Amino acid sequence: MHADMLEQGRAVLAQQPFSVLLGARLDVFEPGRAQLSVDLSGQLLQQHGFVHGGVLAYLADNALTYAGGSVLGGVLTSEFKINYLRPARDAEQLVAVATVVGSGKTQAVCRCDIFLQNQADRKICAAAQGTIRKVE
Repeated sequence: MHADMLEQGRAVLAQQPFSVLLGARLDVFEPGRAQLSVDLSGQLLQQHGFVHGGVLAYLADNALTYAGGSVLGGVLTSEFKINYLRPARDAEQLVAVATVVGSGKTQAVCRCDIFLQNQADRKICAAAQGTIRKVE
């Protein structure tokens, strides 16, 4: 069942031109949980050499929406907040892990942590929370 869900989620991601542009991957998609990742490249940096905040916000938004969609079906982001905890740099990839905190019939509140991932370690660089609403 989770394999079918992951396959369907990847098909949706492939239909998002911005996700394709960033090279985003859906690594996990199961009830109540989603994980997206993006490899870091110089094209994603801002003038100080850190990953642009918009890339982190994209990952949070999409991961939150996937997590909410895993329990609600077709959804959109109603709102989200992100806290940038440390500059995103010196990593091979960004990994966003989102989970459902609580859900009802039409909306879910979800949380997302974004990590700087290297082969040997993982450090949190941002945290987000959002409300995901079922498309009616």
